[in-house]
Amino acid sequence: MTVTIHFHGASGTVTGSCYRVVHPAGQFLVDCGMFQGNKSVRDLNYKPLPFDPRGIDFLLLTHAHIDHAGLLPKLTANGYRKPIWCTPPTSGLLEYLLPDAAGIQESEAEQETRKRGRREEAPATPLYTMEDASKALDLRETVDYEKWIEPGKGVRARYWNAGHILGSASIEVEVLDGDGKPVRILFSGDIGPDEKVFYENPEAPSGFDYILSESTYGGRERQDYTLLERREALKVEINEALQRGGNLVIPAFAVERSQELLHDIGLLIKQGEISPSAVFLDSPLASKVTAVYKKYATMFDDTALSADELFSDPRFHIVEAVEESKAINQIKGGAIIMSASGMADAGRIKHHLRNNLPRANATVLFVGYQSPGTLGQIILSGSKAVRIHGEEVPVRARIRSMGNYSAHADHSELMKWIGARLPAHGAIFLTHGEDEERTALRQALLDTGIAGDQVILPLLDDAVELRAGGVEAVVRPAARRIDLNQINADWHNAYASFILDLSARLQAAPSDADRLRLMSGLKDKLGVAPVIPVPTPITPVAASGTVIHGEPSGE
Repeated sequence: MTVTIHFHGASGTVTGSCYRVVHPAGQFLVDCGMFQGNKSVRDLNYKPLPFDPRGIDFLLLTHAHIDHAGLLPKLTANGYRKPIWCTPPTSGLLEYLLPDAAGIQESEAEQETRKRGRREEAPATPLYTMEDASKALDLRETVDYEKWIEPGKGVRARYWNAGHILGSASIEVEVLDGDGKPVRILFSGDIGPDEKVFYENPEAPSGFDYILSESTYGGRERQDYTLLERREALKVEINEALQRGGNLVIPAFAVERSQELLHDIGLLIKQGEISPSAVFLDSPLASKVTAVYKKYATMFDDTALSADELFSDPRFHIVEAVEESKAINQIKGGAIIMSASGMADAGRIKHHLRNNLPRANATVLFVGYQSPGTLGQIILSGSKAVRIHGEEVPVRARIRSMGNYSAHADHSELMKWIGARLPAHGAIFLTHGEDEERTALRQALLDTGIAGDQVILPLLDDAVELRAGGVEAVVRPAARRIDLNQINADWHNAYASFILDLSARLQAAPSDADRLRLMSGLKDKLGVAPVIPVPTPITPVAASGTVIHGEPSGE
């Protein structure tokens, strides 16, 4: 029997990381993440899992980000009761990330149930519950970097620093095939850039049968920078924003991005380079995560601040209470407001954007990747208006972006990381990236002399049969869980954009008659009946047929 990898996520997308490895002695998972992005992609979270969780022997988790760990409670909701292996810091982050994710699921289900109740429809069911998250946390087993474990029969694994977020890892796996030969596989997880505040550069050995590498920034280069240059760029953005008189709003992920920003802002304040009136980290989750970072501060490479100074500037306000969050809306200028989510698709950041986007003196600074279809990407693309909480919000604020705070390696750094892991005797699989990015990375690898059949771009739900020396076969599923065209061209987003454009066109029409004529023409083209009647102008006439000019005489 061969060893088979099933690609159940992060194949043609940047999210939903999940690999299932089937081998002669059983099967296991590497990651089980939530799909994020447009509505069609998010809907994958609610579809049945493409495997029976009760048949999985164990799970190896690369790191705590929700797109890698966010469906762990769904596993337990469907009967999974086996170990979840991760590093100690990852375990500490999960302590807060999974309950937070479960709370969001329960809250959204409650809101949807209220809407359905008004329509006399059945109540909504959450994707998973707090109890499911608690069960997942009970299954954690921790492993230190560079230490071999044997999590199941015929399998051994070793974790390596990936330099992405606290506790992140690339996972080296050896699986025995039907002939008793070890098939050596390296799962990259997410690879961090060369310049990071907290960690040393990514590590892992070389010489594998198969390498599964992320490709988030394939074909894309960030400007080369040092940590000093990055802080200088941040200083310029902050000072320009504050000089405009408004607030600076920064959508930032609760894990890593928020902590790096707090570190650099604290250092710039200490050095007298910036002087905001206040710095708000408005995220209960980010507050808890920041405490985990302080706990593991001894693991950090070089923070430029002491452990006591880390995240502790007196101007910092780490906000948890809802009322305190609402009070921030009263501040018209001089403040830095950081809040989750980093792509502006959920959480308190949407309230701060709704409050600040209409203000011409405000600034919104994006500091990371914005997936297609997300609110962040729509704002960054130059849209003049967006929809937030069902309302149209004009975009008058100054929109800026910095790529220097990404937790992902860029194209050159990915090429360097893959090159240091070679040779890959069987194949390199490029995952965790959109098709344009991973196609660019594939071409770059081919340009180095690697054969075309050795660099594979798996699609969602593909399965690949492996031998120690090369790929046995690629098996396409009879049916996929999503139309692959909807991954980057979601009709829900096209619909929202169409409605905004139509609204603007109607508002710009010179008269109500023109508006009715436009709608009538559209309905006519769609074959929708009845067509809205466009009234013919009426010229009033007297009973005798004489045209009446001016006002009625008023008998």
